[in-house]
Amino acid sequence: MAPTILIVGSLHYDIMVEADHLPRRDETAVGTRWYPKFGGKGGNQAVAVAGSGGRARMLGAVGSDAFGRFLRDRLIEAGVDAGLVETHPDEGSGMSVAIVDGAGDYAATIVSGVNRRIDPDRLAADRVWDDVAMLVLQNEVSEAVNLAAAREARTRRVPILLNAAPARVLAPELAALVDVLVVNSVEAEMMGAGPVQDLQSAADAAAQLGRRFPTVVVTAGGLGLAAVTGHGVPTEHPAEPVEVISTHGAGDCFVGALAVGLAVGDPLNDAFRSASHAAALHVSAIRV
Repeated sequence: MAPTILIVGSLHYDIMVEADHLPRRDETAVGTRWYPKFGGKGGNQAVAVAGSGGRARMLGAVGSDAFGRFLRDRLIEAGVDAGLVETHPDEGSGMSVAIVDGAGDYAATIVSGVNRRIDPDRLAADRVWDDVAMLVLQNEVSEAVNLAAAREARTRRVPILLNAAPARVLAPELAALVDVLVVNSVEAEMMGAGPVQDLQSAADAAAQLGRRFPTVVVTAGGLGLAAVTGHGVPTEHPAEPVEVISTHGAGDCFVGALAVGLAVGDPLNDAFRSASHAAALHVSAIRV
């Protein structure tokens, strides 16, 4: 039976804008088109879990607006269990605006909205944890929610994967509960590692963060990733060469696929490779 993975996190209605280049400060850039997209790191990772063969269970919140209905419908269409997604009638759903340039790079601004209203006390219910094999967290909800989820997971002996994005200072208690830390090159540096410019420096960053976390994965975009577990030697995994259409959501795709690989008991290096392959397919696929 496929493992059940609990994703606690954000849901955002993304407004995607395509333009030739990302605007500089004080510049008004001219876009070529825009379209709505399902988003939020929590929601994206839940969909990635379902797409990678896991049973995804999402705990989050939406508003009673059109954005909220869109987000819930897309979760269900993707095969995600959305029974733990609450609807709040008095605040808008989370949303973001993202600009994608001709090279596939992007920049975004998020408005958390009702994602700030997730009640940490909800994490104590037994039905939340029924058959859960792994917990996945990100930093787009409050640390109080992440900490409540991590505490419950540790009590129930459920491993915890934290995608520390966007980067922020972690409470020592939360950091001590994390089993697998996933960060990109910018987040790694913001958490105290050195600059990541290639796979060797990504491996160095993973080793530095590995002094604080049992397993660390540092993703380096089109270069690939580096990872370390325990006090071992960091391993480097070059990215698959693909024609990039858009990098938007690639990290979330990687996290979802990695969670499934780890939950089914794949060896670490195999889980890293399969997650990297899923991300490579994601960045090279046409999405509307």
